[in-house]
Amino acid sequence: MQTVQRAKKRYSLFTNKQLFWLIAPIVIESIFSTSLGMFDSIMVSTIDEAGHASNAVSNVDFINNLIIQLFSAFATGGAIITSQYLGAKDTENAGKSAKHMLVLVLIFSLFIAAVCLILNLQLLQLAYPDVEGSLMEMQRQYFYITAASFPFIGIFNGSAALLRAQRKSLVTMTSAGISCVVNIALNALFIMALKMGVSGAALATLIARAIPAIYMRVLLMSDKNVLTVKLFVKFKFDMKMVKRILFIAIPSGVESCLFQLGKLMTNTFVNAGCYINYNPELGENINIQANANTAANNLNNIASVVGSGVGTSCLTVIGQAVGTGDVDCVKYYIKRMFLVSFVANAIAVALIMGTSQWLIYMWEYPAEAYPIALRCLYLCLAFQLVTYPLSFTTPAILKATSDVRYVMWSAISSMIIMRVGLCFLLVDDALTPWLLSTFGFKFEMGAMGYWISMCADWCMRSILFVSRLLTGRWKKSSGMLKEVAASGKEGTEETA
Repeated sequence: MQTVQRAKKRYSLFTNKQLFWLIAPIVIESIFSTSLGMFDSIMVSTIDEAGHASNAVSNVDFINNLIIQLFSAFATGGAIITSQYLGAKDTENAGKSAKHMLVLVLIFSLFIAAVCLILNLQLLQLAYPDVEGSLMEMQRQYFYITAASFPFIGIFNGSAALLRAQRKSLVTMTSAGISCVVNIALNALFIMALKMGVSGAALATLIARAIPAIYMRVLLMSDKNVLTVKLFVKFKFDMKMVKRILFIAIPSGVESCLFQLGKLMTNTFVNAGCYINYNPELGENINIQANANTAANNLNNIASVVGSGVGTSCLTVIGQAVGTGDVDCVKYYIKRMFLVSFVANAIAVALIMGTSQWLIYMWEYPAEAYPIALRCLYLCLAFQLVTYPLSFTTPAILKATSDVRYVMWSAISSMIIMRVGLCFLLVDDALTPWLLSTFGFKFEMGAMGYWISMCADWCMRSILFVSRLLTGRWKKSSGMLKEVAASGKEGTEETA
């Protein structure tokens, strides 16, 4: 009986109710955030029958997501350090790390936005060398306007991460909801009423990102918060704190950006010219495989957003558990987060799988694209049911314990070998002559090859990350655990 009472006292860092009100708003926020690009893609698909406008938005979103990962890396680094300090009840250093993170994100986002605005065409040609004509012009318009929103994304991501670290995820969810509603309304105005095309979609996205960024920044300045962050008020860079944040931010940024780069490269394979067909009725070229891939990607993003939200929650939950210095407490909440991840992911997969045959028609594509998109989506969802929590929740947990370098190298290795390498083999036509002459067969699987390689990547990630977690080496990687152990706090197990 005494053992049960001790367990309840030891593991009361987050009650069931507190976990629910932390995780549920983050998941809903992730759905809102993901829907911004999806609604752009759906609403611009009505502009032209060939689907060029929708493909342009989808293609640029791959680049935008890559860049956004850089901002998220700084936010992740600061949020993990801040959560660990809050878990250790060190509000002074928590506030210090929070301010440093926001300043770093703001400076970096302004720099990246300037680069993308100046090198707009060059970056697009580098990412999509086979794209030209009206499709490239649409991409230029969309990329130029959305690049101006990068500083707002940086401010929003940084502020949201710090509010979540203070367990105020309901606020970030509300902000993301406002952004989503504004985006849909402005899309209807700019695209359908004013006929502004992809420029209208981009302008709607810019405004929808600016409003919540300003709102979140104001909220973070409130004296009612545990952490009140007022930029440039008595601020001076502390290089020790900067190094602590960058220790997590740099590996996280490299891993996230290369992961997005891998997605961009594989998407480029699907956009290869060998899959373009001429449609005499429309009098122009269409890419059925690219159309199918765009629709399947957007629906898969909805199914994945729940697991992504749980992963984001891990930064706060596991980060604060690490801050307590109690290894058993960390293990307890790792198990809890895995349980939540599997249940939430299963519900999301079931919903999308059960409704995808109707949802797929939200995109106005040639009829041939729909069956291809559904086959790709069903394959992905079948693998996602088991592998997604293992391949994405696990690295989020490892990051929260500061085990970021292993996550970086594992994710990069899996991405290069499985996602990019296998996709190139299955999708691209460059290997066709060699395969035919050497083995007597060819692949050229189109969009399906893209999804097979992605599922293979998830499997390899699962093996690499779960094995690391089971070895227990993450305990030594956590700097906060060592610091708390050195201070002699009760319950700490440095190498247990």
